[in-house]
Amino acid sequence: MSEPTKSDHAADPVPADSVTIPGQATGEPATAAVPEPGGKGERVASLWTDAWYDLRRSPLFLIGAVLVLFMVALAIAPGLFTDQDPRSAGFCQLQDSLRRPSAEHWFGFDVQGCDVYTRTVWGARNSIIVGLLTTTLVVLVGGVLGLLAGWVGGLWDSLLSRVTEIFFAIPLLLGGMLIMANFQKGNAFTVSMVMAVLGWPQIYRLMRSAVLANKHNDYVVAARALGAGTGRIVSRHILPNAVAPVIVVSTINLGVYIGAEAALSYLGIGIQSPAISWGLMISDAQSRFLNAPHVLLFPAVVLSVTVLAFIMLGDAVRDALDPKLR
Repeated sequence: MSEPTKSDHAADPVPADSVTIPGQATGEPATAAVPEPGGKGERVASLWTDAWYDLRRSPLFLIGAVLVLFMVALAIAPGLFTDQDPRSAGFCQLQDSLRRPSAEHWFGFDVQGCDVYTRTVWGARNSIIVGLLTTTLVVLVGGVLGLLAGWVGGLWDSLLSRVTEIFFAIPLLLGGMLIMANFQKGNAFTVSMVMAVLGWPQIYRLMRSAVLANKHNDYVVAARALGAGTGRIVSRHILPNAVAPVIVVSTINLGVYIGAEAALSYLGIGIQSPAISWGLMISDAQSRFLNAPHVLLFPAVVLSVTVLAFIMLGDAVRDALDPKLR
């Protein structure tokens, strides 16, 4: 019997369950079966699965995610954390003005005799709404315009880039102050709209640069040669590779928008009474800080922790999605 030759081995088929690479012909990210540590089976390796695998083991992500979920729970269901309603009659009693924290009232009372803990819990709603709504609007407007500019190019790209440079010259807080000063009474929606108008250029530039970096890749050219339409190429090949930096920056900016809302409310041109906001509470408490520091301290700490939580979450997502940091 003759020995098997080298060519015989080369013709042997590769087991189908050893490696799966569906994206080489279509331009989709290649995946491969990778063994789990500790012999717990295999997982499909790709950018998103690898990122999720790293995030689950990141203390920064876990701490940030827990804090963010807690703050979102405060905004959605404040009744789970306090049995009082600051909108009800008799909630504020002047005889309790500036009372110190106690076992019954953890955060004490403000100058109007209102329970600071209850107001802090209810203040999460407007602050979180502003952050989420602003981020959603910024991603939609900046992402769509950046995608169109990067993909279409030409005159459309040139016009949008010049408009973007104009908005980039306006600082977020200064522009927000100038615009909000024209509203007689601000609320969460108006603050979100103003910050979205000023914040979309950053996402636009990120999306545009990502589209330009991917539109001439080999898998896009191959998909076009195989007859794929523009919609399929954009949705299957361009967006999955361009959305990662947008997610990272948007997560970090969400905390920035919450802080910006607090600053506008502190200056008296953001969310205004009778609405409740952490920035508004800090503004009301500033004149009483020396003799009643608890009135300012507690909402300021909660605001800082919320902003820090979203920044931590964004940093962890950036580390997981950036292959250079692996």
